[in-house]
Amino acid sequence: MIGRLNHVAIAVPDLEAARAQYRDALGAKVGAPQDEPDHGVTVVFIELPNTKIELLYPLGEDSPIQGFLDKNPAGGIHHVCYEVEDILAARDRLRASGLRVLGDGEPRIGAHGKPVLFLHPKDMNGTLTELEQV
Repeated sequence: MIGRLNHVAIAVPDLEAARAQYRDALGAKVGAPQDEPDHGVTVVFIELPNTKIELLYPLGEDSPIQGFLDKNPAGGIHHVCYEVEDILAARDRLRASGLRVLGDGEPRIGAHGKPVLFLHPKDMNGTLTELEQV
C-alpha cells in the first residue's frame, strides 16, 4: 500500500540557520520558506536525489511545532511521510487494522497541495507518520 518515502520532517529552532547549514555545508538544493497557516508551520523543502527533507518551524503561537520544540529545544525528527495512491482507501485499510488516524480522519491539503493524513505515533512504533496521496 505505501509507496516511496516522500520526506522526513525535522523541526528546527532556527529556520535560517538550518537552511544555511543544508545549503552551505551540505551543498543541498534548498527551497524558499513557505507558510502553511492551516498547519501552523513554515516549511522549507530540501531536494535530495531520492527524497526530500522538510524543515518545520512554528508559525504563530498555537503551532504544534512550538510544542515539539518546547520538549526538544534543539529540534529533531518530527515525522516521516510515505506516498499512497489512494488516501481514502489507505485510511480505511489502516483503520480496519486498528490504527488511529489523527484529527477527524478526513484528509487535509498539505504543503505540496495534495491530500494528507497523519497516523498516531503510538500506533506506529513511536513515529508520527504522514501519508500523502500522489
